[in-house]
Amino acid sequence: MTYQGADRRSGEYSPLRRRRRAVTAQVLRQVKGIELRTRSLVNSLFSGEYRSVFRGQGIEFAEVREYQQGDDFRAIDWNVSARMGHPFVKTYHEEREITLLLVVDQSGSCQFGRPYTKAGLAVEVAAVLALAAARHNDRVGALMFADKVEYVVRPAKGRPHALRIIRDLVAFTPRGRSTNLAEALRYAAKLLRHHAIVVVLSDFRAEGWEDALAQLAAANDVVAITIDDPRELILPDTGWVDMEDAETGQRVLIDTSHAPTRTRVRVAGERQLQERGRKLLQAGVDRVALQTSVPYAVPLRRAFAERAKRLKR
Repeated sequence: MTYQGADRRSGEYSPLRRRRRAVTAQVLRQVKGIELRTRSLVNSLFSGEYRSVFRGQGIEFAEVREYQQGDDFRAIDWNVSARMGHPFVKTYHEEREITLLLVVDQSGSCQFGRPYTKAGLAVEVAAVLALAAARHNDRVGALMFADKVEYVVRPAKGRPHALRIIRDLVAFTPRGRSTNLAEALRYAAKLLRHHAIVVVLSDFRAEGWEDALAQLAAANDVVAITIDDPRELILPDTGWVDMEDAETGQRVLIDTSHAPTRTRVRVAGERQLQERGRKLLQAGVDRVALQTSVPYAVPLRRAFAERAKRLKR
């Protein structure tokens, strides 16, 4: 399944510019279909655990009160204590409101997969998260990119806003084909003025993104949802196949009936996935692994349940 619309933007524009976009009947049907398919998952995935899964990591100043036995001495407000002649401490509370930013890869390498394309799966999972955020009255925004950041919806509250995000994801057609994940991550860091939850949905088939991801994760809570298709590792035995790189357009003729060739492709792909895993671990982000060939509800639910347990410790 692919998600794309007829409206293709032209000319120079800012990805933050708000504009009236053509919404076809087909796009609206796809949005409705996503909403219906994901309803039970949205209702069950974060029920009772949403705040544990996506809890606010930031804290807000509440008040200054007199020091009590057992208080952490590091919380003492020395200026107030000096004025009053005895110790006072600052108190804080966890931020009740969460900002969720969805960074969605729609580059050429993501226009591949079965029964979903990787881009289509990214859209549907982003829809689940957007609707869950709206249900809990949190702000949610989206950033769509290929070879550069192409479209941004600023975080806001409300179900209509979440549906607008889903509509824009469905109708979106990327201008570029290559993947500039590093630029998208740097743009996200500049867009966010306060601590946020950032969910990056991508196959991470790009170069030079690890530093930008680590910098984004230093100030925000980042979850990387990796999306892959098994045919990227395992070539079917179908004889000679003319293959084209979705991002560069480079073509190559491969004899898929040649067992050593299939082995080389698999080994190279596995090495690439191992390197990606190492970079994600080094950046200190949570990871959820999804496959286009496997229904996403169970692995998504399992991954976030594990995350909730870990954050409660």
